[in-house]
Formats: sequence, C-alpha cells, structure tokens
Amino acid sequence: YHGGLGDVKARVLRLIGDPVTRYREDPVRIIRAVRFAAKLGFTLEPSTAAPVRELGALLANVPASRLFDEMVKLLQTGHALASIEALRQHGLHRGVFPILDAVYDEARSTPQQQTFVKLALADTDRRVAEDKAVAPSFLLACLLWHDVLAGWQQRKAAGEHLVPALQQAIDAVFDARVGDISGRGKLGADMREIWMMQPRFERRQANTAFALIEQPRFRAGFDFLRLRADAGEAPTELAEWWEDFSMGTDDEREALLTAVREAQRSGPRRSGSRRGAAPADASLPAPVLEPEGESQRAPGPDEVDGTDAAAPDSGAGDAPARKRRRRRRKPAGGATAAADAAGGDDGNA
Repeated sequence: YHGGLGDVKARVLRLIGDPVTRYREDPVRIIRAVRFAAKLGFTLEPSTAAPVRELGALLANVPASRLFDEMVKLLQTGHALASIEALRQHGLHRGVFPILDAVYDEARSTPQQQTFVKLALADTDRRVAEDKAVAPSFLLACLLWHDVLAGWQQRKAAGEHLVPALQQAIDAVFDARVGDISGRGKLGADMREIWMMQPRFERRQANTAFALIEQPRFRAGFDFLRLRADAGEAPTELAEWWEDFSMGTDDEREALLTAVREAQRSGPRRSGSRRGAAPADASLPAPVLEPEGESQRAPGPDEVDGTDAAAPDSGAGDAPARKRRRRRRKPAGGATAAADAAGGDDGNA
C-alpha cells in the first residue's frame, strides 16, 4: 500500500505519513530513522530526511534513560561506525547524547582519542558480525575513557594520590555524562572495574599479577589495555606481556615475572631508583632517611643494639649501607632504635 517493495529495491527508507507530524509525536523516531538507515545501508528519502536537523531539538524533551537506551542500540547493531557517521551527517552527533559529546568535543579531542574510539567501534562491529557477545559497559568505557583520563591527570597534577584521583575522575564523568539512568549501577560497576584495572597493569609483581588474572572482569580490562596499545597510548610490550602471562603455563609465568624483576633490578639503580624502588621506599617513614647528620655520624651503642648487631664499624664509607638496613628492619622490630635515630618520642612503652 505504501510502495515499500520499490523502496527496498531502491534502498530508500521512508517514514509512513507526514514526517514532521510523526517526528513531533515521538522525537525518538528521528534517532530510529537514522539508525535503521545506517544499519541497512539505506538512504533516507528526502522528505523523511529534511526535518531531521530542524526537529532534532525536540530530543531535549525525551527522558535521559530512553535516549541512553537508544544510543546503546545505535552502537551495538554491528554498524556503529556507520551509525556515528549518519548522526554526523544529520547534525545529531552533538547535543543529543552526552556520552557522544565527550567523544566529539572538537575543543578537547585529540588524534589519539579519535583513533582509540574508532578502534573500539570497529572491534564492536567485528564481534557482532562474528555473532559474539557485546557488553555495553565495555564500549561505554571506551567512549568515556579520555574524559576520565583528563580528570585523572588533572587531579594527580594537583597533588592527589593515584587511586583516589582516578576514583574521583570516574565519579565526575558518571555525573556529567551518564546521569541518573536505569541500569547505571551494573553498567557503572563494570566500567569502573575496567578503568581501575589500568594502573594495576603497570605493576607486574607476582602477587598483583596472579590476583589480577583471577578477576572476573580481567578479560575486559585486558582487551581495554590492548586497544590502548593499538592506539599508541600504552606500550605494546605491556599488552603482550599480560597476554602471555594470562595464557601461559606456571613455568612460563614464572619466567615472565623473573624477566621483569631482572629488568627492574638493573634499570632503577642506573637511573637513581625512580621507578622500581620508589614505591617500596615511599611506604617507609621519611624521617629515618633524612636527618643524615644525626643518624649517620652518631649512632651510639643504643642505636647499634637496635639495628644490626652483626654490622661492622666500617666508617663513613659504609654509612649509607647502615642507613638502608635500619629502614628495612624498622617494621620488623627495630621501631625503638629507628625512632631514636629520628629524634622522636614514640611512647611505645
């Protein structure tokens, strides 16, 4: 009755009835028309396409949760790249979906970010084509990652510690880009876990590595790391190491850990303990290190008894070695001597 067969042959998508009236009845039809055209590879019939840009402002009256559901459908049809391009052609890529605003903000966008997003969308399309499961949390984590990254770096530069800075950046992005929508709790928990894994991938110690690969969301976190490496944002060697470790035998895993330990052992000593030793040293009290005039030159009998009775009196040349021994042994029982060396009244008695 409506010439549908002819439109199919001509690969044209036409809205039944008056397009302006239909769009005003339900503005979400604007998004669906664009999505169906992108999914099918059709073009919008001229009278169907003409009001889209003008009436796009009506989408501001649609509940955020409904728009969010439409956006997830748009990105998980298996034609995410085509859908985003169709939105761009019709002027709907900005000002409709807050999450896409984060991606296509020209003022803050970088080539690396655009490469990362395109890789994520292409990977999603590939998985749909291969009939594999697609988690919306993973794709949304990819789209919002650089918003999180910018907030994270800003807070670290302001003096906030690494993990709290990342948590605060995540909270800020959720409030600004996701809002209060149904299902945010589960999506948010999965996205947060993917993001929080990223700094943990940098720490390749045995306890961290074995605990990380046992996490339920490890594979999603690793796929995220691999995308970052493909986009040039993370070292390729790091992604390859974790892939080898997660799939290796016990002997292969031990060999990988040994190689990392040897690299860390040789690298930091030449560079002044910047990366390998700094995290361990940072957990120890600073006063034990700093008052060199008191702790190195005048240890006295009381201090020697509290540190290492077997240490020979080697003079000023061995003073740094004695200082390092006190720092390691202080948590195990040398608290009194270390406190004396620091010149403090601990009151442990």
